[in-house]
Amino acid sequence: MTLKRIIITLLVLVGFKAQAQDPIFTQSNYIQETLNPGFSGFEDSDRVAAGVLSRTQWPNLDLRVDTQYAYFNKSYDYGPSLGFGIGANFLRQHEAFSKYNYYQFNVNYAHRVNLDGGWYFRPALEVGFGFKDVGFSNLTLADQININSGVVNPVSVDPLSNTINNVFFGDISAGIVFERAEFNGITYWFGASAKHLNRPNISFVDGEELPLDIFYSLHGNFRFPFMNDYNIMMTANYMQQGEYNRLDIGSLFMVNQFLIGITAATNPAKNDTNSHVLTSINGFLGLEYDALRFGLSYDVNTSKIGRTNGVYEISVTYLSRCRRCKVDRSRKR
Repeated sequence: MTLKRIIITLLVLVGFKAQAQDPIFTQSNYIQETLNPGFSGFEDSDRVAAGVLSRTQWPNLDLRVDTQYAYFNKSYDYGPSLGFGIGANFLRQHEAFSKYNYYQFNVNYAHRVNLDGGWYFRPALEVGFGFKDVGFSNLTLADQININSGVVNPVSVDPLSNTINNVFFGDISAGIVFERAEFNGITYWFGASAKHLNRPNISFVDGEELPLDIFYSLHGNFRFPFMNDYNIMMTANYMQQGEYNRLDIGSLFMVNQFLIGITAATNPAKNDTNSHVLTSINGFLGLEYDALRFGLSYDVNTSKIGRTNGVYEISVTYLSRCRRCKVDRSRKR
């Protein structure tokens, strides 16, 4: 097999990696750090927020993709005129068929601006570095094998064989969040973010340019009381990268320490004639225990892609107690 054929196969089966679509989590509607650095320190009052999120896509196929995400952030409050959050996060993705690995580490800063009428504005900046590896060095091409002698030549004559390298790049992202303070049990916020503002070159081939498309996201959340003791949270999240987009609309019911959610993942662009507007229905179950929240989600595929055995996600998040509050308040999200 020639290296060119291998590359073409990888680009088709890896899932449009040539377009460099970012990993998207089903639970991004509940763990917004995956989308927007403006949520660093979002809980205020010197609280610490941390968590891990693990995603397994199509577990019983050769195209299985595993993605893990971890984050940590802390808010700092110095009176009504000064507040900010500092955080860090780490992303890792592995694809079973291609042995593709993607790692990224970021640090972020979010500033809190107190506006009139109980509104807060949170601009944020995130910087980091990424690393992509497909393991081309482990490939043995057809011209390297001498069938008669059984000898494997360490060098191929394919012109691309000596120009393929792993990719290391710097990355810059930004985000904003507008938040309305709680009033009569009602809270809401909306935000926007743009990742890869510097459009780093992610080409594996020396001398070629493949700028990473900017990842845009618009998201909002509206939370209100239900039957006095319970809460309902409505969420929406629109994402676009290159020509591909996605809109998630969902709701989360909070009954005592239990959480039950459902999200519809849609494809408004319908880039292909065989595309579906509704691509999956995603269920979520959660449990809050003291400072911890446990989450489990499962995506039910609604398109004609075939039997994939769905997508699983497991999350564990931590939120420290509210040190600057007279009463230890609950999470904002």
